[in-house]
Amino acid sequence: MSYAPDVFGGTRRQIEASGAQADYQRYQLEATYLTLTANLVNTAISLASIRDQIAATETVIRLQSDQLDLLQAQRRLGAIGDSDLLTQQATLAQTRATLPPLQKQLAQTRNQLQAYLGRFPSQDRGEHFQLASLHLPEELPLSLPSAIVEQRPDVRSAEAQLHQASADIGVAIANQLPQFSITGSLGSTALAGTKLFSSGTGVWSLAGSIAQPLFDAGALEHRKRAAVAGYEQAAARYRGTVITAFQDVANALRALQADAEALQQQVLAETAARQSLDLAQAQYRLGAVGYLNLLTAQQTYQNAIVSRVRAQAARYSDTTALFQALGGGWWQRQDVDPDSLGSPDRFGWPSLKEMYPPPAAQHREQAQAGQPGRLQGRQPPRRPLDLHPCLK
Repeated sequence: MSYAPDVFGGTRRQIEASGAQADYQRYQLEATYLTLTANLVNTAISLASIRDQIAATETVIRLQSDQLDLLQAQRRLGAIGDSDLLTQQATLAQTRATLPPLQKQLAQTRNQLQAYLGRFPSQDRGEHFQLASLHLPEELPLSLPSAIVEQRPDVRSAEAQLHQASADIGVAIANQLPQFSITGSLGSTALAGTKLFSSGTGVWSLAGSIAQPLFDAGALEHRKRAAVAGYEQAAARYRGTVITAFQDVANALRALQADAEALQQQVLAETAARQSLDLAQAQYRLGAVGYLNLLTAQQTYQNAIVSRVRAQAARYSDTTALFQALGGGWWQRQDVDPDSLGSPDRFGWPSLKEMYPPPAAQHREQAQAGQPGRLQGRQPPRRPLDLHPCLK
């Protein structure tokens, strides 16, 4: 029987590094689920938008065809020249040319949806999405800057990598220090097998040993330096991930503001086009305008619908981007313990953070308190790490 006391914490830091690696893999899984969910939502929005655009384009084609028939009749009567007729033919051809790309985009988007759902294109079940059935949330999920660091899985995975790199430094330092071991044995010895374990035959031994590397050509020191450099790299990656997270949220909020303004103007344009169409219909019934004016008003209204549909779809997509930038709400699922301090407990594994707080958490607390970001109780890097600029 032997026992190696973990005097300098090398074994503990190895366990800590392994747990941090497990945390990293779990958060990577959450990030993948979040990306897949956002892609599914955006694909559904695109399908609904393309369908509405196709319907409006087909209506415009029908109206332009009616206009062309009317102009051809007027040309036969000599009321107009060839120039008006040719202009209308070119306009109709251009509008018809926009329909095949929309139909191709619809088919490709449907195939993309099947791929996200894990199906082949031939397994299309005919899911239909309509923009009219989609609604924005009543309140946007705005969060405090400090909460963003807690919510995004990519930030949490970068934090786990930083935790692992910190533990690797402890392992490298422990390998440079003496290694202790205690060996003991207990047994029985006798000249005859029948006398084994009888009184007076028991033997035991207990010994201790210590091992210290004396000459390794600097290998252990270079491994420690490599671990410190890896920690600094992980810290820089963590800072970059946090900055990117704040950038994504800011971009999404600005996009939503622009989308709201654009959609408001498109709705006003659609309303004005609708009122113009109603007026043209009333004037046509009274004989004040011709049928050509009525068709023109109808075409303008349908074009306004297409523009409004695109603006509405852009707003839905940017709302999805905001939810994704804020983390997607994975911590609210039933398979995630909201009170856990560690990774999502999708597989029922214990959280490492309940045993060892990661260095990024200390950086976050120190940064919010206005303190420098040097780790306490761990081997510091060659220069202090200050995460205050990205968490301020």
